[in-house]
Amino acid sequence: MITSQGIFLVSLDFELSWGVRDRVCNGEYNAYLMGTRSAIPRILSLFNAYDIHATWAAVGLLLCEDIHEMRRHLPDRKPSYANDRLSPYSIIQEIGRDEREDPLHYAFSLIQLIASFPHQEIGSHTFSHYYCLENGQDISAFRSDLQAALDVARAKNLSISSLVFPRNQVNEAYLNVCKELGITAYRGNVPHWIYQKGNGGKGEGLKRLFRFLDSYISISSHNCYSLLSMASSSPYNIPASRFLRPFSPRLNLLDRVVLRRITSSLIQAARAGLIYHLWWHPENFGCNIQQNIDRLHRILDYYATLRVKYGMESLNMKEVAQRLAPIKKCEAMNHAEEP
Repeated sequence: MITSQGIFLVSLDFELSWGVRDRVCNGEYNAYLMGTRSAIPRILSLFNAYDIHATWAAVGLLLCEDIHEMRRHLPDRKPSYANDRLSPYSIIQEIGRDEREDPLHYAFSLIQLIASFPHQEIGSHTFSHYYCLENGQDISAFRSDLQAALDVARAKNLSISSLVFPRNQVNEAYLNVCKELGITAYRGNVPHWIYQKGNGGKGEGLKRLFRFLDSYISISSHNCYSLLSMASSSPYNIPASRFLRPFSPRLNLLDRVVLRRITSSLIQAARAGLIYHLWWHPENFGCNIQQNIDRLHRILDYYATLRVKYGMESLNMKEVAQRLAPIKKCEAMNHAEEP
């Protein structure tokens, strides 16, 4: 059944050091990473207060409890990136023994906490923060990586059905592998040219500039989607609508503009019965935690008014896929009945 209610969908990319190790100097981002451990319980508390259903796409390496378990779950085939810095496997021997010794590379206690809250889905961000559009990687290595992510999750009694591609590098050639391994939904990119991802080559700098501006002024419009538009793909493409940029003291005067951009799209989705998909990294809240929590509080408070006025509801990616399954089945039956 196609719902006439709007849907507010939240997904978070949970990476810690595995997501930034190739981009920042050693120690430069550690304050954000360590602050994540304080931010996540507060995010969960807010989600619980507002009955927010969310998908937390976690890097598989974070689920390992110690170095021995990590080594046991390493994929058989590893990526051969042209840029050696992209591969995390060269530093495995340098990291600490467990989460207590190295809280930047292990996070099973946090994932347990997340899973203990109602309506919080643990999804996958691949095993190694795998880059699907970088030179040198291939489909065989991707399959091995995703299988490793599913295996370590299964060992923790977690069933994974949703995927977020690291750095939003969606490789459509790999979707059949996702389907074969049981992935039913993935987060696609905003269907606007500034959000179409490459491997960091020509034109990416200009796209980044426009994406930054799009947080303040409408370049890509509201980016709200109907369930029907998602039902034809398999696995289901549940596109992003907006990245929640972290609070910046330097841009404090423009903070209301960011929030207005989000709330104006939320009300568009609520009125039209569409999906609005907000995403960010919990690490983004690692500094200026109170300001980031206050901003999230205002967004969720606005959603609460839309829930009362328009019946808007909160779903995670798995739940959206469950809504899509009967639509897809109905479409298949209709096609079968056509002469």
